[in-house]
Amino acid sequence: MNRFELSASVVQVQTLRYTPAGIPALNIVLEHESQVVEMGTPREVKLQLRAVVFGSQAETLARSGLDSSYNFSGFMTNARNGKGLLFHIQDFSKT
Repeated sequence: MNRFELSASVVQVQTLRYTPAGIPALNIVLEHESQVVEMGTPREVKLQLRAVVFGSQAETLARSGLDSSYNFSGFMTNARNGKGLLFHIQDFSKT
């Protein structure tokens, strides 16, 4: 199963675009910071992740300000250019 959930802030938003089928699409960059325990030792976790969202959710995020925090869920895939991973957001809610 390919299911990914992440609490993160939106730190970069590209211009809202439309697919050839006319569906709104938005590329964003998310930033996450937390602390987890690994093998009994606390570890600081910081990451940035490229993401894409489609449809009315893309329009909603395009209107949101930077540094807004959300709980995101969706799936991971390879980026089209083969450079890294891309998080496809299917749902989100404000934290």
